[in-house]
Amino acid sequence: MSEPSMPWPRQLGRLSLIALGVAVLASSFAYVAGWIDPQRLSPQRFIDTFEANAGVYPGYRRAHAKGLCISGYFDSNGAAAGLSQAQVFAPGRVPVSGRLSIGGSNPHAADTSVPVRSMALLFQQADGQQWRTAMNTPPVLAVGTPEEFFQQVQAMQPDPATGKPDPARLQAFFAAHPQSAEFRQWAQGYKPSSSFASSTFNSINAFYLVQADGSRQAVRWSMVPELAPVALAQQPSDADALQHELLARLGTGAVRWHLLLTLAEAGDAVDDATRQWPASRRQIDAGTLVIEQAKGQLEGECHGLNFDPLILPEGIQPSADPILLARSAAYAESYRRRTREGTPVATAGAQP
Repeated sequence: MSEPSMPWPRQLGRLSLIALGVAVLASSFAYVAGWIDPQRLSPQRFIDTFEANAGVYPGYRRAHAKGLCISGYFDSNGAAAGLSQAQVFAPGRVPVSGRLSIGGSNPHAADTSVPVRSMALLFQQADGQQWRTAMNTPPVLAVGTPEEFFQQVQAMQPDPATGKPDPARLQAFFAAHPQSAEFRQWAQGYKPSSSFASSTFNSINAFYLVQADGSRQAVRWSMVPELAPVALAQQPSDADALQHELLARLGTGAVRWHLLLTLAEAGDAVDDATRQWPASRRQIDAGTLVIEQAKGQLEGECHGLNFDPLILPEGIQPSADPILLARSAAYAESYRRRTREGTPVATAGAQP
């Protein structure tokens, strides 16, 4: 028997938390890349406004501010080598460094206060080329253009009287954007896992795998955990519950995800991140991500990394998705700001 549907006000609250986690900085992609009227609002002014609304935490990322660094390797099984000349897909191991995080701009927020989680990775090939990717728990976005992202963030601005988004305004936004239906359907049924190690992370945007002869195959990818997910039953009292759970788990052994590549077919929406591809699409298990260590984000390598999704090796190319093409510039602006501010000092009792 299916679960009873969630009342619409609660659905809106859930949607606002999830959508805000993936859309707040995404809307800045539009400005940083010059997608929306640069004469009216500059990238710097937009992010100034964003910081005024979301809070200023010098030295931290402007989105997904709370996380921890991870390291290990990717063990390729060679199954994707026939689709891409990228060295990462040849049989063998590639060193990996990365970051696990939650959504939002507060580096001291409770780990389970935001449903959205992220995994960012840097694959270091032996030939010196890198593959950087930033993945999130949602498989799709609510909107597909920078302009619509801006409208979404406007709809989610907190009401000064309540400190929360106005349900009527949010409902009007989703009603005016029917392309958000797949995202809303996913969000209604999404149950956050009790561990980073049992969470699935998705590329959301599509890319092309490219062979040496130039032939291309559009794909999306997911990191699917070997550990079976267990839904978070209740809010833990520990504000750093997810981080502490992962560190304890790594104390007993490595954690693993499988890199699943989903292959597009004719007619699939390659350049539109609001639309899922049919479940019948062919998938390739390209290998295993093995994470062996984790450190606080101010101590590990990930603090100095910009996980720009357009840093790609030969053999992987971006699609023409307008959101994807704008992300690189936004990440760069966020990186410039936090590096100018310097490394923040961890506060006592906090896990930054």
